[in-house]
Formats: sequence, structure tokens, C-alpha cells
Amino acid sequence: MPEFVLTVARFGFLILLWIFVFTVVGVIRRDLFAGVRSKSIVASPRGVGGVAAPGQPAKVKRGKAARQLVVTAGQLAGTRITLGEAPITIGRAEDSTLVITDDFASARHARLVPRDGQWFVEDLGSTNGTYLDRGKVSGPTPVPLGVPIRIGRTSLELRP
Repeated sequence: MPEFVLTVARFGFLILLWIFVFTVVGVIRRDLFAGVRSKSIVASPRGVGGVAAPGQPAKVKRGKAARQLVVTAGQLAGTRITLGEAPITIGRAEDSTLVITDDFASARHARLVPRDGQWFVEDLGSTNGTYLDRGKVSGPTPVPLGVPIRIGRTSLELRP
């Protein structure tokens, strides 16, 4: 083989190697420095937008409809999402409604879905599971007000 072809092949290989390295570094950087959404989020049928009023956790009253999802433990403790008619996705993925940076959470970990005035939690095939109170969620499960939903080290509750 001519020496010119070998030199071009070597440079081509080095270029491909550097492209691979930069791609890997970009993916790792994106995973490590994934943007955490703001502390107050409003979920509506059109997506995430608007701002809910911050404050202390409300007392749980039975017989009322859930209006907020409150993070009670974990890195995002105090975060409130005002509930609308849109499902709430929870996980590490950037496009989740609630992005949690918990090492024990999957990219698309769980989803809260409204049905007939009641919210249901579904595990989306996560590795470590989703828990409602102390029981593992295996299918769509109704979520009562004030009962903790646990995803890794993060706990959430529905509040009126």
C-alpha cells in the first residue's frame, strides 16, 4: 500500500477517535450537569409553564381533590407542581415534568395520571421501583392525599 494512503488512514482514524472522545465527554457532561427545573412548576395540558406560589407544606385534608404535587424529601424538597389535566412524568430525563437527579431514579421512572378526579401512579419499568407508602407499585395505583410516593431518596405527596 502506498505510504500516502497509510498516512491518510492514520489521520482519518485519529479524527474519528477524537470525534468519539468528544461525543462521550458531551454525554457525560450532559448527564452530570443536567439542568434542575425551577422550584415551582405548573403543569397544564399545554406542558410546563407559569409559577406556583412557594410556601410551607399545606395540611392534608381528606375529601378534597389534589391540586399540588409536593416534593417532601430529596434534593428538590419544597418543590411544588400545580396539577392540571396533564400527566406528570418523573425521572432523570430532561423532558420529564419533574426532573430528579437521584442516582436511584431511572430516566423515565414514573408517571402520575389523572382519571375521573383521582390521580394514579404508574411505574414506567424503572430499575429500582416506585413505592406508594411502603408498597411497591406494580400497575396503575390510586394515590390518596398525603400518602408518600417514593422514588429512590425522593418522596412526593399529593396535596389539596
